[in-house]
Amino acid sequence: MSERLPLFPLNTVLFPDGLLPLRIFEARYMDMVTRCMREGSSFGVCLIAAGQEVGEAALPHEVGTEARIESWDMAEPGVLSIMVRGARRFRVVDHEVEHDGLLNGEVVWLDEPPVHPVPEAQAEILPLLRVLAAEAGDRMPPPHHFEDAAWVGARYAELLPIPALARQRLLELDDVQSRLEIMQQFLRQHGLLGKA
Repeated sequence: MSERLPLFPLNTVLFPDGLLPLRIFEARYMDMVTRCMREGSSFGVCLIAAGQEVGEAALPHEVGTEARIESWDMAEPGVLSIMVRGARRFRVVDHEVEHDGLLNGEVVWLDEPPVHPVPEAQAEILPLLRVLAAEAGDRMPPPHHFEDAAWVGARYAELLPIPALARQRLLELDDVQSRLEIMQQFLRQHGLLGKA
């Protein structure tokens, strides 16, 4: 069963439970965010497949993440600063551009994996993430879910210096263990873990 969801194509990837600060100044997105705050609703963040963040509606990648507004501020006139948290993943099955240039998607929600601990084979990646989480401070505030393999994989996918398209492929992966194995391999290759 599909649902309508306003889409915000960006040059970044949002993961479930991840935080993303956004500066809103285009009228179409200002209206969308105002409506979301008024109704307590959400919008979708998708990586741009073609086009730009500003101007004509960009073409989004099919898989994105629902964004829920956690806080907002207007420190300068005409610019709204918001902090969103990633919720559920979705797949865009259809979309249309509204008269104001806002992209509206027809989406289906993707099944989220149940909470599973990080397998013993990947346990070596946990100490580094604990350090990174402590250093990130407000950018990765508690609660931390080091006991949840999906959460651990998503946080690494956000933190590691990899291209946006690689992050997108990690977001699309349904297999949580595969994501952890990829992260582990990356960390090993870059000398960030002890060699096995």
